[in-house]
Amino acid sequence: MLRLSTRDREFEAVFRRLVRERRESDEDVARDVGLILADVRRRGDEALVDYTRRFDSHGLTYEASWRIEAAACRDAFDALKPELRAALELAAERIRTYHEAQKPEDRDYTDEAGVRLGAKWLPVDAAGLYVPGGRAAYPSSLLMNAIPAKVAGVERLVVVTPTPKGVINPLVLAAAHLAGVDEIWRIGGAQAVGALAYGTQRIHAVDVITGPGNAWVAEAKRQLFGVVGIDMVAGPSEILVIADGRNDPEWIAADLLSQAEHDPSSQSILITDDPLFADTVADRVGVEIAMLQTARVADQSWHKHGVIIEVESLEEAPALANALAAEHVEIATDDPEALFARIRHAGSVFLGRHTPEAVGDYVAGPNHVLPTGRRARFASGLSVLDFMKRTSFIQLSERALAAIGPAAIALAEAEGLPAHARSIETRLGI
Repeated sequence: MLRLSTRDREFEAVFRRLVRERRESDEDVARDVGLILADVRRRGDEALVDYTRRFDSHGLTYEASWRIEAAACRDAFDALKPELRAALELAAERIRTYHEAQKPEDRDYTDEAGVRLGAKWLPVDAAGLYVPGGRAAYPSSLLMNAIPAKVAGVERLVVVTPTPKGVINPLVLAAAHLAGVDEIWRIGGAQAVGALAYGTQRIHAVDVITGPGNAWVAEAKRQLFGVVGIDMVAGPSEILVIADGRNDPEWIAADLLSQAEHDPSSQSILITDDPLFADTVADRVGVEIAMLQTARVADQSWHKHGVIIEVESLEEAPALANALAAEHVEIATDDPEALFARIRHAGSVFLGRHTPEAVGDYVAGPNHVLPTGRRARFASGLSVLDFMKRTSFIQLSERALAAIGPAAIALAEAEGLPAHARSIETRLGI
């Protein structure tokens, strides 16, 4: 675990290295993914059979081994304990309500030149959602991806999820039922992303692919951007906690570990103006790790990528946070708004001492699919807009064309495109 202080002479250089640090896929992953995608494009279902047997020990030998039917999802939902069913339903309701408010409005107006202008928003025809399997089987991620797609109006919603040795988490099936997923295929990895993008004999191609996955899945989405739309290239999880010494160290330690337990490459950072509090949190992290079922992963993450930064004043924190542009930022102070007003780059911000990041992963409402690896400088979390596209439209009367057409002719001639100019001139009788 790295311990820094803005008082240190070497702080700027060390902090710059921290900001530049990459915890994502390497060239070998990119090469391997490229080969897998080319194979899936060439051989289709045959390639999926080979990769699924090799990576998941699951044979795609008959129809039920390929696809999970809606009845199985409904049965999984019905079999849930009442309190778990209620929790899923609450999460789905809050996610749906939040995302309904994101739906954009069409525009249609006529300007002073008499030109009718506007835009209409339409959903994509089909969306593919990657849902991790095995250790990282998260029904919450299915809800966070599927519900915005349905709110957008996507007609065909396709899930791909690996089922190691044929086993799938029933909670994922229950969430699929609740979200209204149309198809679920028992495939995972880069090959599943390729199948969604290119289509195979069984699986029809989609227009947009979203959802979290490992380094191979993220790299597959990156390589296929342009063939399909994607939500983002997701890297390891991150949390930045800005906290003063008036916090309970146990709370803050638990918050830091809430992301560390995801993956050994996850990163947890604490910024505080209280050195004694920093010491106490560091000690408490060790205690908390020992109590976790995910201790091995959390311990690796904390000791390899964890950071504590001591500042002279929390007034320094927003500048550091903006440089880090973290996926999750907690501001655990009495007046979080004062610091929040200066935060420009963050995937999602959690305000106050009683707002742990984990509540945002499940039931708050905003999406938990967020930009990582400093991409919050230019990217946003998953939203309804990721499943929609905007089509502009223009309508000119004869009078309107006469008003603005000559300027277009002048520009076309200046650019050396006489056919452009001619298509306007003929209508104006020039």
